[in-house]
Amino acid sequence: MSSIIGWDIGGVNIKAARLTADRGLVTGLEPFELQRAPERLAPTLATVAASLGATGDERHAVTMTAELSQFFRSKRDGVDFVLTALSTVFPSDRVHVFGTDAQFHSVDDSRRNPLRTAAANWLATACLVAQDVPTCLLVDTGSTTTDVIPLVGGSVAASGRTDPERLATGELVYTGALRTPTEAVARRVPLHRADVGVSAEGFAIMGDVHVWLGALAPEDYTVRSPDGRPATRTFAGERLARVVCADREMLSDGDIDGIAGALSEAQIATVAEAVAQVRSRHPQIETAVVTGLGDFVAAAAARRVGLAVTRLADRLGAAAARTAAAAAVAILLEQGS
Repeated sequence: MSSIIGWDIGGVNIKAARLTADRGLVTGLEPFELQRAPERLAPTLATVAASLGATGDERHAVTMTAELSQFFRSKRDGVDFVLTALSTVFPSDRVHVFGTDAQFHSVDDSRRNPLRTAAANWLATACLVAQDVPTCLLVDTGSTTTDVIPLVGGSVAASGRTDPERLATGELVYTGALRTPTEAVARRVPLHRADVGVSAEGFAIMGDVHVWLGALAPEDYTVRSPDGRPATRTFAGERLARVVCADREMLSDGDIDGIAGALSEAQIATVAEAVAQVRSRHPQIETAVVTGLGDFVAAAAARRVGLAVTRLADRLGAAAARTAAAAAVAILLEQGS
């Protein structure tokens, strides 16, 4: 087969996975805030492709969530922009766009059906997982969101297809291991034997929580920090102190441990609530397949609901599991060849 590059093009990250007959999967993740430099999307796609060893004869399997960026006034505008960037860099007849109908479509057809094209990445991952674990709950906690997708008998049994539908059913939870503001996770945290309110000033994000607690390494912190300072544990602690309008001269390591622990617990509880909600519609499910940058959050939430846990990384490898949708569309396109 000719090689295939799978793409998951988001508003803050571009994830890619190159599938070849002899090398398996080679993956890449490029932090890229589209809203800050939209004119750089096409050159960045070219750079990522080159970093994966692209030769120019690849086919491209594409899914996207970048259309939700505030840079665009509508999802239609966003889908069109991304497809134009792809067609600028790669021959459009080699670009195959995955839709919420679980089929690949041409660039032109995808332009005409933007809502079918938008935010189908969760479905690509689910279709791939269903091949190995026919009945399970896929829980994918990424940098920004968590997908909770039921698979039954080898079929995706999700109730929703669009993001609003999925938010309503618990199949999409807007909490992630990196970008979520702390004030979106909990309203109160413990401090000095009291519960204190959390400031809503964007002082810290969940990446600070998980770096402080050691669940994420500083190099996993791939977005701009709220204060522009480095993603080290030291600076994460300073940002977390400001969550309660304090600083590190006022708070001990134990104080920061308490704040971070409470925020981590609240995030796990939120995901567990969604897992329980989705599972209640499919009580035969006994296993969760977890993946994403925050697979540790997904695993803790699934276990809390009583599910056995297996990691997608055990099949695809850690790097591919963190770019699961990109890997999935590449594999699905190859299977359909």
